[in-house]
Amino acid sequence: MTLPIINTPEYRLNVPSTDEEITYRPFLVKEEKLLLIAQETGTEDATYRAIKTIIENCCKGKIELDKLPLFDMEYIFLNIRAKSVGEIAKLKVTCPDDKKTQVDIEVDLTKVNVEMDETHDARIQLSEEPNIGILMMYPSIDTIGHATQSKGNKKDADRLFEMIANSLYQIWQGEETFDAMDYTMKDKMTFLESLSHQQFEKVQKFFETMPSLKHEVEITNPKTGVKSTITLSGMNDFF
Repeated sequence: MTLPIINTPEYRLNVPSTDEEITYRPFLVKEEKLLLIAQETGTEDATYRAIKTIIENCCKGKIELDKLPLFDMEYIFLNIRAKSVGEIAKLKVTCPDDKKTQVDIEVDLTKVNVEMDETHDARIQLSEEPNIGILMMYPSIDTIGHATQSKGNKKDADRLFEMIANSLYQIWQGEETFDAMDYTMKDKMTFLESLSHQQFEKVQKFFETMPSLKHEVEITNPKTGVKSTITLSGMNDFF
């Protein structure tokens, strides 16, 4: 006689970037174990790989995780976690008025959404004369993972440039278009290094304003009585 298998409920969710509906279940002990092992490892790469595996296990249907923007994956995982261990997350935040006092807050994870800055644009005009620009694609969990894997032997600036290079989709000059995937990392790095300071700032703005998990909470500093509104942004702020 075999032991009984407990059925798990299923939920529906719309992927922010595509509005496509997916079905998912809460993660089980076998998947939670992956997170615990990743936490013990203490590296971002281990955490990202655990999250990727959990999404693959818990979601039904074909999801191209290698191409899915990081903010989509964070949103999906946040909702999986909410249905797995509880919708209310207990967090500690630092009061911005004195930058040292910490207070406990509770956040309803089901109310956390992906938000986009109104100034965000994936098309970046680098120069008018000559007409040169780039079209960016959002970094995926693999893009971030490759950067963290090289943490031991590369400087922060090198990893930043590598992530940007991996996020290049197209480059245009006049009427001519170049698909970045057809070029080597060395070619793309040479292109990035040829940019002026002002041009590179435009590229950085793409990453600074791209969609991310965001949620505002109001807190009161128990020592000073000062009320503040803080913005939680990115998956790490919710754990």
